[in-house]
Amino acid sequence: MPLAIKKSVKDMFAEANAAIETLNVDQAKALLGTPGVTFIDLRDPREIWRDGGVPGAINVTRGMLEFWIDPGSPYHKDFFANGDRFVFFCAGGIRSALATKTAQDMGLTPVCHIEGGFGAWKKAGAPVETVEPKLAGEGGKKG
Repeated sequence: MPLAIKKSVKDMFAEANAAIETLNVDQAKALLGTPGVTFIDLRDPREIWRDGGVPGAINVTRGMLEFWIDPGSPYHKDFFANGDRFVFFCAGGIRSALATKTAQDMGLTPVCHIEGGFGAWKKAGAPVETVEPKLAGEGGKKG
């Protein structure tokens, strides 16, 4: 017997999109490099190493997002408490929509996401940087 779920990912995505701010690539591109705006790449580091990244974006894997946002968490990252506007993105826009909704529900504002994610960003010819894999113990903003 198949699992009977109460809400599908498609339903959750639709609900999130109705409650969050979504930017198209041109709107997001206009914000790149703007003081007070931080781009958050929710993709797995292997996706970033393979496909490249948005210049200056901070990689926050989707699984750690809530822990990094919450100031009461031992994993909290100070950049989430700096008052910036956050622009989330993933590969195609679904993970980032869900993450934006979650972050907004947690009280992180202002936060938005890029429609179509990094795929749309790259297809539109927006700036992309090569990101090399990091070795264990290496620092840096990516990976």
